[in-house]
Amino acid sequence: MSAVSPASRDPWLDNVKMVLVTLVVVGHAIGLVEATTGSHWVYDFIYLWHIPAFVFVSGYLSKSFEWDRRRMKSLVYILAIPYLLFEPALFYFRRDVIGEGVEYPLWIEPHWTMWYLIVLLMWRLITPILKKHWLFLPLSVIVSLAGGLWDTEALMIPRFLGLLPFFVLGLHLKPRHLAHLDDVWVRVAAVPTLIGIGVMAVYTDTWANAALLWYDTGYSEIPIDNEIVFQTRLTVMMVGLLGAFAAMSLVPRRSLGWFTTMGTATMVIYLFHGFVIKAFKGLGYQDFTAAYPMLGLVLTILGAVALALLLASPPVRRVLEPFTNPLGWLEQRRSARRRDPAPTSGPTSG
Repeated sequence: MSAVSPASRDPWLDNVKMVLVTLVVVGHAIGLVEATTGSHWVYDFIYLWHIPAFVFVSGYLSKSFEWDRRRMKSLVYILAIPYLLFEPALFYFRRDVIGEGVEYPLWIEPHWTMWYLIVLLMWRLITPILKKHWLFLPLSVIVSLAGGLWDTEALMIPRFLGLLPFFVLGLHLKPRHLAHLDDVWVRVAAVPTLIGIGVMAVYTDTWANAALLWYDTGYSEIPIDNEIVFQTRLTVMMVGLLGAFAAMSLVPRRSLGWFTTMGTATMVIYLFHGFVIKAFKGLGYQDFTAAYPMLGLVLTILGAVALALLLASPPVRRVLEPFTNPLGWLEQRRSARRRDPAPTSGPTSG
């Protein structure tokens, strides 16, 4: 989401970003087959760790943010403007084209996928404070546990508070820390860790509650005794952290060519995949999955992966990327014209 020269990019981070945003698409697509046997296990397994991982990476990539003119302008261009544009676009597409019963208000209560843009914007705004001292990390855990006391969708404050520790951890960990994810013992341990989380996902509603995985539901709406709900929330956070690091340790460090390049197009994937998923819903795809449950689940997962790859492919990305940052795109166009003025008429121009 920021202008970084290819030479200075970390291919591992681009690989991680592409894996995580693909899982975002898969997780949202699972909603098309939620009545299918096995879909709840896949959904819970993904959501136990992939949102924490996504938030952690966002924090890690936000280290350089300061309250200066250039970065504040970038924040407006890459988060605020897309939120203002895509929040109503997806809302009206779902309501008027697909026929979903979504309701107002816009912007104040983010709809579906749009929550991450406004929450990330708010995290970025307080980044200069959060990165000042490591003590903000344990403080953020306390804030997260208290966040479940909020019961509102306004600006997704529960998620802003609940997922804060993962963002703050990303701010404070350095490249030398993440280099340990490449240690042999870490990568070996990652496999049984993810298998264990997979087993836990089978029994999510036994030891926790699926609503805790979203970090947007108040404790008052979760059927867990008040005496242990804080402990359960903390357990979910720890599982999410272990799963995030386990998954990231298995992502290759080297450049994977086209796949790594696609990791620079995560905003395109994030902003546009919801329209495609809802279009399939409007076309009656859920009737097909109801008739062929297992086939529907497999095709949905494979289709979600294909959708992420398609949206990040160079031809599609070139068309869609200007919509994700229209003001930045216009500035680049103006700069290009100033650098390459049109040739004047003369003997060699025709």
